[in-house]
Amino acid sequence: MKDHTGDKTWQSPFNFLALATVIMAVTFAGWMALLNNFAIEAANFTGANMGMLQSLREIPGFLAFTAVFVLLVLKEQTFALISLCLLSIGVAITGFFPTIYGLYITTVLMSIGFHYFETINQSLSLQWFNKEEAPLKLGKLLSIKSMASLLTYGTIWLSVTYFAADYKWLYFVLGGVGFVLTVALVLAFPSFKIHSVQHKKIILRKKYSLYYLLLFFSGARRQIFMVFAGFLMVEKFGFDVAQITALYMLNHVINIFIAPKIGQMISKIGEQKTLTIEYSGLILVFIGYALVESPLFAAGLYVIDHLFFAMAIALKTYFQKIAQPEDIAATASVSFTINHIAAVIIPAAFGLVWLYDQALVFYFGAALAACSLVLSQFITAHLQRINSLA
Repeated sequence: MKDHTGDKTWQSPFNFLALATVIMAVTFAGWMALLNNFAIEAANFTGANMGMLQSLREIPGFLAFTAVFVLLVLKEQTFALISLCLLSIGVAITGFFPTIYGLYITTVLMSIGFHYFETINQSLSLQWFNKEEAPLKLGKLLSIKSMASLLTYGTIWLSVTYFAADYKWLYFVLGGVGFVLTVALVLAFPSFKIHSVQHKKIILRKKYSLYYLLLFFSGARRQIFMVFAGFLMVEKFGFDVAQITALYMLNHVINIFIAPKIGQMISKIGEQKTLTIEYSGLILVFIGYALVESPLFAAGLYVIDHLFFAMAIALKTYFQKIAQPEDIAATASVSFTINHIAAVIIPAAFGLVWLYDQALVFYFGAALAACSLVLSQFITAHLQRINSLA
């Protein structure tokens, strides 16, 4: 990759991140859509096995702080491309190892690429977009992610419904497409300049404490959704691959239109009010999961849950407003580690709780959302204090 800004209008940082987002969506969304059914049907997973797999999947996220050391020898943009390659390869080989330990190993490989990419992606987007445009552009990227995910889910649904496609080849094609697109990304885009030289060491600052706490509870709460909401659909209500995929497709159709609106909403009403809406809604959703007995109602909760998580853009823009420009890359690395502290423990531990009482898992999710709601009420005051010191 040449080190210049590019003389073609389409060779922009936003378009680079847009294509990278497409690659991530095709590979990871496809992996997730097939996971529960593949794990149960091909690898004979129980809830405890799934909890262990998800804990293993989150270990690379917990170790995301090590990204700052990789940046001593690699540019962020180059690191992002290598991460996409690892993600794609991990997904491509998943179907060839239909055993408990085989799925554990391929999951860790895929997850290394995914979590390092997400770390660098957040860092680059907050550096390349200014504070005024960030909410809208992050909303557009989320919309693009949903479009790519929707296309992926549609392809999976057609493949499973009409062609009885094998898991092995579905995973292989998804990972292969991701790898080819990553090569195209390398060849098509220049190396973009970073305006502020980033710290190449671990950064922990007192003034980011509220952000760290919100990240911790967000990571813990999100695991309940990521691991057990989808598993509930398959184990309790018997959803097959086509039904799960159709549900994902509905989520992303809604997100295509809603995500840019959420970006606009954040610009208009601010981070605190947006996150208050998100966390209040999530409390009710998790209680709903604990009590639900209808598959249709469970599916509705899943869609609403996914919609609320789109509001997490506000957490990123809040950090952008309080961060020193040179702290962004290092703090993005540390942030992912903080976000995954509970994520490493919760899936395995609550996989065991799941075997005892499924409802308890979701009541705990509601409690985490309540903690986030309380913490979010200090955001506006914190922003005012930061601005007064600037």
